[in-house]
Amino acid sequence: MTISRIGKQPITIPSGVTVNLAGKHIEIAGPKGKLEHTLTGVGDVTVENGVLSIAADPAGDKNVKAFHGLARALLQNMVIGVSEGFTRVLEIDGVGYRAKSKGRALELSLGFSHPVKYTVPEGVTVEVDKENNITLQGIDKQLLGQVAAEIRGFRPPEPYKGKGIRYAGERIQRKVGKAGV
Repeated sequence: MTISRIGKQPITIPSGVTVNLAGKHIEIAGPKGKLEHTLTGVGDVTVENGVLSIAADPAGDKNVKAFHGLARALLQNMVIGVSEGFTRVLEIDGVGYRAKSKGRALELSLGFSHPVKYTVPEGVTVEVDKENNITLQGIDKQLLGQVAAEIRGFRPPEPYKGKGIRYAGERIQRKVGKAGV
C-alpha cells in the first residue's frame, strides 16, 4: 500500500508553538491562541526535534491514503493559524451596497428592503473599511472560510453586472446581456 505524498511530508513547528499529544487528540497552542483536534483514520502522530510527523495506519482501508493527507493538511493549518493567523477579504460591489460593523454584528445593505444582520461567531474578528471591503481574521481556517462563505451567500455576485459580495481577487465570469435588434 502506498501512502499519501502530502501526508508523509513533515510539519515544521515554529518557535513559540507548543504541541501536546494525548493519543489521537492533539492540542496546538501559540501566540495567537489554541486549537485542538481529534484525528481519525491515521496511525501514530509524533513530535521530535520541532518536527511533527504523521504515520499512515497500516491496517486501514482504501481511504487511509486520503485521511493521511487530510490529517497532515489540518495539522499544518492549525500550526499556521496559531502562529500567524489567517485573513479573508470580501469585496462588496453595487450601488447602495455597504457594510457596517457593530461589535460582533455585521449589518449589510444589499439592495433588499431590509438590512441583513449577521452575528460573527467567536474566533473570528471582522473589520469594515470604506464600507465596501470586509476583512475577516481568525486562527481557525475552516471556521474563517465558513463565515466568509455565509456572508458571500447573502448576495453572491451576479454574472451580468458583477454586483454582489465576492472574495478579493475572485474573477466573475461575465455574461453578455440582451443584444439590441
